[in-house]
Amino acid sequence: MNDQLAFDLTVRPDGVPQVFKDMLALADPSWRTVLEQGLLAVAQANPAYLPALAVDHYLPTEGRLFAAFAQPMDAVRYVLVGEGPYPRVESATGVCFMDGAVDELWSENGLSKPVNRATSLRNFMKMLLVAEGTLTAGNTSAEAMAGVALTARAPGSPYISTLPALQHNLLTQGFLLLNAALVFRSHVKPAVDAKAWQPFLNTVLAALLDHAQRAGRAPATLVLWGKIAEQLQALPANAGFPKALSLHPYNLGFIINPVMQALFRPMHLLRRKP
Repeated sequence: MNDQLAFDLTVRPDGVPQVFKDMLALADPSWRTVLEQGLLAVAQANPAYLPALAVDHYLPTEGRLFAAFAQPMDAVRYVLVGEGPYPRVESATGVCFMDGAVDELWSENGLSKPVNRATSLRNFMKMLLVAEGTLTAGNTSAEAMAGVALTARAPGSPYISTLPALQHNLLTQGFLLLNAALVFRSHVKPAVDAKAWQPFLNTVLAALLDHAQRAGRAPATLVLWGKIAEQLQALPANAGFPKALSLHPYNLGFIINPVMQALFRPMHLLRRKP
């Protein structure tokens, strides 16, 4: 068990341990009812899953299982789905792709050491730089990155300097940053946990479709990274979304993926916003 011991592990009559209900406090109020319905869907599909998870070792810690849902439902324009939390306590934040061990993005030699350690983040940043023409697809070497870093670290630079600033830019663009598996457990294959959370994610997607329809606007774009995330295409609610699919960013090929470049190029996520 980890820090969830500070929570109430009692299993409620609906099959959902109270610990997970308590963790909904980090979600925006617009999501609370939907997330409760999602947890109930998990419990109905696999009654043993949530009670076993409640007393197991898993990441993220500090009750951050639903931290991604701090993004209000009405703000969502993109649903980015990755594989699962980073497999390190300090890195897993409950928000897809946001490594809690990273603050500064740049160093005098290029990307900072924490960014280089977070392979997916490193490749994502390189993809953004290639997409906007700062780097060429054939040259994202350390030497090329050092040149970008020189500009990024200069006084009055147009570039953001920290990962929280990148997260802010993504949220401002309307991203809901989810993982296919909301938890990481070292002794459980990510695909197993991802399968267990599919009823939850289907509930989330169905709610987003309904919200968009009621608001009279187009549904959000579903951005799926990697084979585990792509399995969400089998969910009933998936059919209503436009999609952008890619291999996972821990693959070098992500840097030159034309679908991702086209999606992110207009957003200028590495630039400071007014």
